[in-house]
Amino acid sequence: MIIRIMDRQREFSAPVTVREAISALAPESLPDALGCFCGGGVMELNQPVEKDCTLHPITFQNEEGRRIYERSLRFILLLAMHRVLPGEHLRIEHSIGYGLYMRVLEREMDAGTLAALEKEMRRIVREDLPFEKETWTREEAIRYFARTGHEDKTRLLAYRPYDFFHVYRCGGIAEYFYGAMLPSTGCCRVFKLRLYKPGMVLQLPSPADPTRPAPFASRTGILSVFAQSNRWCDILGVQNAADLNDMTVRGELPSFIRVNEALHDQSIGEIAQGIRRRGARAVFVAGPSSSGKTTFSNRLCIHMRVLGLRPVLISLDDFYRDRETLPLEKDGLPDLEALSALDVPLLRRCLTGLLGGDTVTMPRFDFTAQKRAPEGYPLKLEKNQVLVMEGIHGLNPALHEGFDPALVAKVYISELTCLNLDHHNRIRTTDARLLRRIVRDHQFRSTPPEDTLAMWNSVRRGEETWIFPYQEQADFMFNSALHYELPVLKRYAYDLLMAIPEDSPYHLAARRLIKILHYILPATDEAMRDIPPLSLLREFIGGCTLYGEK
Repeated sequence: MIIRIMDRQREFSAPVTVREAISALAPESLPDALGCFCGGGVMELNQPVEKDCTLHPITFQNEEGRRIYERSLRFILLLAMHRVLPGEHLRIEHSIGYGLYMRVLEREMDAGTLAALEKEMRRIVREDLPFEKETWTREEAIRYFARTGHEDKTRLLAYRPYDFFHVYRCGGIAEYFYGAMLPSTGCCRVFKLRLYKPGMVLQLPSPADPTRPAPFASRTGILSVFAQSNRWCDILGVQNAADLNDMTVRGELPSFIRVNEALHDQSIGEIAQGIRRRGARAVFVAGPSSSGKTTFSNRLCIHMRVLGLRPVLISLDDFYRDRETLPLEKDGLPDLEALSALDVPLLRRCLTGLLGGDTVTMPRFDFTAQKRAPEGYPLKLEKNQVLVMEGIHGLNPALHEGFDPALVAKVYISELTCLNLDHHNRIRTTDARLLRRIVRDHQFRSTPPEDTLAMWNSVRRGEETWIFPYQEQADFMFNSALHYELPVLKRYAYDLLMAIPEDSPYHLAARRLIKILHYILPATDEAMRDIPPLSLLREFIGGCTLYGEK
C-alpha cells in the first residue's frame, strides 16, 4: 500500500492511521493537522488507511479544518452541559465573528453558570476523552434521543432518508454533527466562553492565530437582526427543519410562504420610511453574494414611491474599470471583488455633481465587451428624487466619506438564516447563500455547480476583505432569509449536487450541502405557485416580474 503526502511517498505493509501516515511522511505537518483530504472526502486523524491514496493535511487555514475543530468543541460544550446542567437544553444559533452564539432554553445565562461551564470544559479537555465513532440505525438513534429528552432530534430523524448513519460517543453521551471530528477532547485546547445575555458566545481561534481565542467581535447591528429573525421564527412557529417538514406534510407551506413574504414586505417598508425621515438623497445598498440585493433594491424603490419619493436605481457595476486595466491575481485573473475594480474617483465626482444639483453624465458598463460603453447618459436629481445605488462595495467609506451624512443612507442586506437542522446543528448562512448561488448560476448563467463551487472561496475572501468589515456602519439592515426557501431550493439544487462525481475536488462541498437537503422535504407544486413574483427568492429560481429573467 503506497501513501503519498505532498511530494513524498512510502509503501506500508499494513494499514496505518492517517496520523501515523503524517508522522512517517510529513512529521513537520503533524502538530497543525486536523485531518486529511483524500480524493473528494475527508479522513479523520485516527481513521485507518487501507489502500493506495494521496493525503493532503487539513489545517486551521482550511475552512474544513475550522469546521472539524468547531464540531469537536461543540461536543465538549454539550458534555459540560450534561455534567453541569443535567436535563437542560442548549440551542446553537449563529456565528458572530469567530464565535458561536448559543443559549440555554431553560434559563438566561449568568456569570456563575458560564464560569462553571467553562471550568468543566477545560476539565474535559484535560481528560483527553476519545470521540468514538459508531454506526447506528435510525431506529436506535430515535430511541436514544427520545430517552435523553431531545425531541428536536427524534423529529428530524423521522425524515432521514437513510437507515444507517455515524454517531460519536464521548463521556457517556452520544451526538452527531454531519462531518469529521478530532480524535479526542484533548485536541481542543483553544477556546473561551463569553457572557452575552440572554445566552453566551463560544469564542474559537481565528485562522490568523489558531493558538489563542479570537478577539470578540461586537456586532450589535447583526445581532439585532438575528434577534428580530428569531422573533419571526417564534411568530411563524418554525425553528428547526422538522417544523418546516411538518408544515409541508400538513399542506401548510403555501400559507407559511405568504406570512414570510408579508414580514419581508413590512421590513422593507420600514426601511423606506426610515430613509424618508432622514431626508437622504443617496442610498447605498450593499451585501455579500446571493443576498438578493437587486430584488431588494427594486422593492425598496417601490416602497419609496408609495411614500412620495422618486427613486433612481443605479448599479455600482456600471462604474467598473475596463477589465484590461485591472491588475491580475496569482491565478492570472482580475480580482473583481476588490474595491480597485471600481472607478471610485469617477463615482465620487458623479455623486458630488448629483447632490449639488448638476446634470451629470453617468457611465454604462458593457459586460459583453468587458469595458465602459463609449457613451453614457445624462442624469440630474430633481425634487424628491433619490439615488439608490446597489453593489457589494456600497458600505465602503471610500465611496461616500466626506459627503453630508444627512444626505446618505447605507443599507446592509444579507441572508441570515435562523433555521436549524436541530438545536445542536445550525444551518450556516454561508451554506444557504451558496445554495442560492448554485441555483441562480445554473438557471441564468449556464454555470455548472462545480464552477460555482470553484469560485466560492475567492468570493468568500472578497467578502471578508471588502464587505463584512463595514457591515456595522449601515444605517439599516435587512435579513433576506426566507424560512421556506430550503424546500424550494432543494427542487433545483439536489440533483445538480448529486451529479458531482466523487473524484471531483468539489465533492466534499457538494456533500456538505446535500447533507442539509437530505433532511428537507421539497416544496410541493402548490407551494411553488404561492411564491409571489416580487419575492427575493425569484432572483434565484426565476419568475421575477421586476426586471425579467436574470
